[in-house]
Amino acid sequence: MSDCMLRLQSVTKRFGTTMAAESVSLEVGQTELFALLGPSGSGKTTLLRIIAGLDAPDEGRVLIGGRDVTRLPPYRRGIGMVFQDFLLFPHKTVAENIAFPLKMQGKSRAETADDLKWVSQLVRLTGLEERYPHELSGGQKQRVALARGLVSRPSLLLLDEPLANLDRELRKRMEVEIRRFQLELGIPFIYVTHNQEEALTMASRMAVMREGCLEQIGDKLALYHRPATAFVAAFLGSPNTFEGDVVGVEDGRAEIAWHGHRFWSRAHDGLAPGLRAVCYVKSEKIAFASSGAALAGRLRDTIFKGQYADYLVCLDDGHEITVSAAPDLCHRPGEAVGITWAADDGDAFPAVGKE
Repeated sequence: MSDCMLRLQSVTKRFGTTMAAESVSLEVGQTELFALLGPSGSGKTTLLRIIAGLDAPDEGRVLIGGRDVTRLPPYRRGIGMVFQDFLLFPHKTVAENIAFPLKMQGKSRAETADDLKWVSQLVRLTGLEERYPHELSGGQKQRVALARGLVSRPSLLLLDEPLANLDRELRKRMEVEIRRFQLELGIPFIYVTHNQEEALTMASRMAVMREGCLEQIGDKLALYHRPATAFVAAFLGSPNTFEGDVVGVEDGRAEIAWHGHRFWSRAHDGLAPGLRAVCYVKSEKIAFASSGAALAGRLRDTIFKGQYADYLVCLDDGHEITVSAAPDLCHRPGEAVGITWAADDGDAFPAVGKE
């Protein structure tokens, strides 16, 4: 990557017998909002702490702007950080909280005033500088935490689950705000989250982590629509899961026999006739159809979610499938329905340990 700002080279970190990060290598560009996504315990926060200098890797290197910072303390890395719990000083005003990093750097009053004015305008805190944290809303506290991370004009901003403690509506507004800040500043943001909606909303590229390893890294749409591993396929989106026997493999597709039904799916490495396979099909890829080739069942329930609805379809053999589609008052519980999907909308992988 020619415009690389952050480079991790074979970073490994162990805590006793636990492997928190295993030979992780990745690059983040000069103007990217890059997400590290994964479940709890996947190693994403450990990786962020290593980038920040709060933890040292057992092996590997961290380079920021081409400079090896692996053994440098946090304050010499030129980065900013925003934490999940805000970590505001309750006895300090908004201005004092934001200016704390500048005080630690020994900046003059004039320099501090200029930086405070700039960052307060950026995050829309002008006029609130003399308030205390207990006088602020959740969104305002989050803006103070962001301002404190940005006030030193870092070359890189690290965000560790920064929206986890906000309610849903405020979280959605802050997703847009954080993206706006990143675009205006033109510096890379590294965003750690277990919330895939946040990652898909804000990031242009992302990495999915599992048990200290990178499962897949790349453009977010590529990861969502073309998962490279069974874990990524199961983790992203709301997939239906079908486990069956591989009947045949042809031109990158596998024919799967599942409880008396047969369907085709994209075939991933390791599939061969006679083996067991697990196929993942996202709920929004499944459609209602009247074709004779469709799976037959009855609509059990409809869960309205605003712009779309989840339709729970109970097949004639008792299996339940979720279909996500636009709300349609014509579909009623108990109605006979057929469902279908395109071959390229499913991803089939070898069923681990099963033949």
